Amino acid sequence: MRAIRVASAALLGVSALALAAPAAVAQGDNITPFGFSVLPSTVAAGGQVTLQLDRDKGGCVGSATVSSGVFDTISIPGHRSSATAVVDWDAKPGATYKVTFSCDGVSGSTHLTIATGRTNPTPYPYPYPDQGVHAGEGGTIAGFDLKEIGLGAALIAGSVGAAYHFSRRRTGEDGT
Repeated sequence: MRAIRVASAALLGVSALALAAPAAVAQGDNITPFGFSVLPSTVAAGGQVTLQLDRDKGGCVGSATVSSGVFDTISIPGHRSSATAVVDWDAKPGATYKVTFSCDGVSGSTHLTIATGRTNPTPYPYPYPDQGVHAGEGGTIAGFDLKEIGLGAALIAGSVGAAYHFSRRRTGEDGT
């Protein structure tokens, strides 16, 4: 009986090692001399994420690039530890996208999950514009030439003169 227990324990131990080996190999791809993360790890399409780079370990000195199929490639300069990215509006809800951090020839990756729903790209309350509205040329004299301005002034002067003349007529001139 004792041999069966020993054999079972040995078989269980070998099985655990065999099942843990692929996980260790998969995590081996992400062993980098620097830390990295995407915050939040789940975001709605159109939302904003912070790409965090841990430079305290000293493994990433220069500029780092962060790439993914769900946002444009972002460059984090050597003097900064984070950057923001806006997730594409056409990201598939429920999908998981790979986010790759590369610095000094070393790469590591993590995952970003797209939540259901969409976010408003402009935070509420809506910000005030920095400048006035570009409304065009309404109310200006742009597009007129001197002939049109002169003709309009002559018509106005003629109508005012005729109104004055008819309002000042005397009854003796009527013929009555």
